[in-house]
Amino acid sequence: MARSGRKTSGTAVWLYGRHAVTAALRNPGRRWRRLVVLPGREEEAAALVAGARAVKHGDEAAIAVRDHNGFAALLPRHAVHQGLAVEVEPLAAPDLDDVLRGIASVSGQFLIVVLDQLSDPQNIGAVLRSAAAFGAIAVAVPARGAPPVTEALAKAASGAVESVPLIRVVNLARALDRLKGAGFWICGLHESAPRLLAELDIGGRIAIVLGSEGSGIRRLVRERCDFLARLPTRPVQPSLNVSNAAAIALYELTRLRSR
Repeated sequence: MARSGRKTSGTAVWLYGRHAVTAALRNPGRRWRRLVVLPGREEEAAALVAGARAVKHGDEAAIAVRDHNGFAALLPRHAVHQGLAVEVEPLAAPDLDDVLRGIASVSGQFLIVVLDQLSDPQNIGAVLRSAAAFGAIAVAVPARGAPPVTEALAKAASGAVESVPLIRVVNLARALDRLKGAGFWICGLHESAPRLLAELDIGGRIAIVLGSEGSGIRRLVRERCDFLARLPTRPVQPSLNVSNAAAIALYELTRLRSR
């Protein structure tokens, strides 16, 4: 997904694994520097470069071949790289207003995922992957406390960082007010909510809010929710990993809205 013209921040990072690398090179909003592959993967690398829509930046050769030791010097320890890694520059930072302007004159159903107090990059990456799979238009996180788009986050997202904007907002409660003003219903997911998510009749624009596994949704954020709902988990294990809960909630909302 091409992003707005806002400035990027931070230095170049390595994305690794087939899905993340392929998605980055197909994204016209990306700038990339070099693609590194294991010996024997040169033909695959050439095909990826030939089909790239991302913008090549810098004077380095487009493709470099490295052995396993060479990969180990570039990537985090135990990175599952599948013989592919690409050095990229950060995407332009998306903004909530950018997303809302994009749908201002469009009718139909839209989903946004809001994450409160999540700090694990792999959880956020997994939520991005589910958001892409079920058609959410953005994932919003607090600007303070949420991790940057690291290699681990991008790997867990499996390419979704290229298609789903990860929005950082200064004040999450005010961002929910902004979403309400744009016609969104706000639904908080809480394990002790009196109603199941499947029982709610929510149409149109929906923002689903999930909190951290420890403390859940903060009070001020919860008070902004129009609805609170829970998943049909059993009392012996009422809570789920937040990325699993997000995937189930997105599936349920997609199923309900398609009926």
